[in-house]
Amino acid sequence: MWMVSPPAGIFQYTKKLFLSKQVGRAQALESVRKNAANALSMANLIMGLSSILCSLNRHYQHSCWLLLGGFLLDLADGAVARQLNACSALGAKMDDFADFTSFGLATALLLQTQGMLDGLLAIAYVLAVFARLCFFSSEIPFTYRGLPCPYASSLLVSIFLLTGGNVILLRVAAIAMILFMVDRGFYPHDKVLESQLWKKLIYAGGILAVLLLPTTVTSIYYLAWSVSYIFFPFAIWSCKA
Repeated sequence: MWMVSPPAGIFQYTKKLFLSKQVGRAQALESVRKNAANALSMANLIMGLSSILCSLNRHYQHSCWLLLGGFLLDLADGAVARQLNACSALGAKMDDFADFTSFGLATALLLQTQGMLDGLLAIAYVLAVFARLCFFSSEIPFTYRGLPCPYASSLLVSIFLLTGGNVILLRVAAIAMILFMVDRGFYPHDKVLESQLWKKLIYAGGILAVLLLPTTVTSIYYLAWSVSYIFFPFAIWSCKA
């Protein structure tokens, strides 16, 4: 009967342990790759839910800052999914649900509804976001159908912060954004983090604005960013380096 000598047994055990660690590390890295974008979508969802709670407690300023954070996260999650080749049906559903929560429900609460007409406007805004996310699709590659709801939300947030929550201006802007979202016009994929350097600099500036700059400057920055995409989508955001 042959027996494995102690040194050989230790070597085999060490080899198995090393290989198992390598396999475990590879599986962990693969899990991170597959779920990185989903984690960003989940963070966007949490931002949206937190914004809703803030609005319900009349802390609209806090709600606005959370929505700007959600805006940045939404731009990042698609880029991360594409760069890591981790696009999936589950990820798309999570992204849409997060967008509906943040840029539909949470943004509509910034309208500060006080009566039936105000409530109907908020409902119309939420339904416009819902229709935009669920029913509008473009057969043209890298092209959206209808204004992407994050930009509509960013514009309303900017107006809220700049005007101190002027209800009339917010409602006029909301009506305009509803029309832009449901008119089925074409808008290019901005690909802020995947194309020209100047787009990446704008994104980085958005992060710095939220973290460091005064409220007025941040509001103007995001207002200019949103307006440039809403009114000049192909003239500015689809140009190639």
